[in-house]
Amino acid sequence: MLTRRHLLAAAPAAALARPAIAQGKDKLLKFVPAAAYSSPDPIWTTAIVVGIHALMVWDTPYGSDINLMPKPQMCAGEEVSADGLNWTFTLREGLLFHDGEKVRAHDVVPSINRWGQRNTYGQRLLAIADEIAVVDDRRWRIRLKEPFPQMLYALSQGCFVMPERMAKVPANQAVKEFVGSGPFVFQERDWVSGVRSVYTKFDKYLPRQEAPSNTAGGKVVNFERVEWLIQPDPGTGASALMAGEVDWVDQPLFDHLPMLQRNQQVRVEAADPFGLIGGLFLNHLHAPFNNRKLRQALLMAVDQREFIAAVLGDQARFAKIPVGFFTVGSPFASDVGMEALTGPRDIAKARQLVRESGYAGESVLLMSPSDQPQMHAMAAVCDSIFKKLGINVQLTTTDWGTLLTRRSVQKPANEGGWSAFNTRITGLGGADPTSVQLRANGTRAWFGWPDIPEIERLREAWFRAPTLAEQQAICRDIQRVAFQEVPYIPLGQWSQPTAHRSDLVGFVPSSAHVFWGVRRA
Repeated sequence: MLTRRHLLAAAPAAALARPAIAQGKDKLLKFVPAAAYSSPDPIWTTAIVVGIHALMVWDTPYGSDINLMPKPQMCAGEEVSADGLNWTFTLREGLLFHDGEKVRAHDVVPSINRWGQRNTYGQRLLAIADEIAVVDDRRWRIRLKEPFPQMLYALSQGCFVMPERMAKVPANQAVKEFVGSGPFVFQERDWVSGVRSVYTKFDKYLPRQEAPSNTAGGKVVNFERVEWLIQPDPGTGASALMAGEVDWVDQPLFDHLPMLQRNQQVRVEAADPFGLIGGLFLNHLHAPFNNRKLRQALLMAVDQREFIAAVLGDQARFAKIPVGFFTVGSPFASDVGMEALTGPRDIAKARQLVRESGYAGESVLLMSPSDQPQMHAMAAVCDSIFKKLGINVQLTTTDWGTLLTRRSVQKPANEGGWSAFNTRITGLGGADPTSVQLRANGTRAWFGWPDIPEIERLREAWFRAPTLAEQQAICRDIQRVAFQEVPYIPLGQWSQPTAHRSDLVGFVPSSAHVFWGVRRA
């Protein structure tokens, strides 16, 4: 087993970026995110950090509470015909964009269409919609070819409402402006990629009157300004938190948890009940991983315990292994095919499979983000596995923003593309077959672009299944096929603690960090 990688020790607290304008302590919140982003467009990229950013800047027609029940958010409500084929939605009164323009149905309809090109729920909706059309300024209708019982939950899943002109930008192109509809204004002029992002309270935002839960309910903002301060060195962020230079560190290193827990001015807690799942994603478009037998050889060599040790060190109590293609604890998780991960690891047999695959020594470009300790640690384990199997691996270290950009390139590795990379998916995102990482429709799929028609067919059947038992049976079949075809390789699941100053209270239970409700005691 590969031993725990040496991670950076806690560095002395460094002077972090100061606010551009003077702010009282009760008006300013300083946050250290887990990563930077190269594009703030949540439709163009599915990076977790961009999803957190997007929840601040844009609102959605519906939200979902911590029990994953959909609730009206921008909508006042909906009307649906008895046969479930005709839906009419009405916006709440008084909703404004950050430029002062009213939010209209003319904005919502193209926002749904743009979101629907990338999101799995949205793709399903667009596939069965006869019409998505404006009725008047506050109403729009959706006519379906067949019932879509998940409609309201779907509209809570990242369906961010943007102004019409932005929503008409093709989904495969990033928007160039960031006018929002949510509780915070993104201050683009203060954004320095890889250094800082700034958000200010939108005074004209109209919160709902219900208590907040996950992405639903009243999004009441208590800070005038939120600064995201990027810290490539995790030790600097942890030290700054203990010194009171920052208020909140998104994902402290597991190595740093004992030190943080000893500080009486710091609280460490697991805010996300769904956790994270590590994964190895392979490029199915080009050699060598367009070869199923080679992907199966990798699966035979992967030991999830190695990856958990690399990421969590001696904090293994936060881990849940083994994990298959559905989140541990999800109603769709099962033991089907799990022997591919739980059986004895056989490097000799895996090497034999590599030879049988016809692998011809092609160079494998494995991307590793140096500023993302968890992904960087996983990449080191993958590099070791590739070498053990006789795969000609080239470990290429970049920053996370560069990796996010490069992973969208569908050309071969020697033309600016890639062969493999590690990342994490949210436990919520991996809980059912709508996971974008499980899409298998070729060049329209998530990064890696697997083409596995049987997984696509089974997902469609899951959407139509009328009972939980039938949906669970379909998910067992999906996992069986996934272990045969290997769209990607799950590497372990863990709960991810967050850390903040003890005077911060009001955190909303959620599947991603949200900044409404938080206040200083």
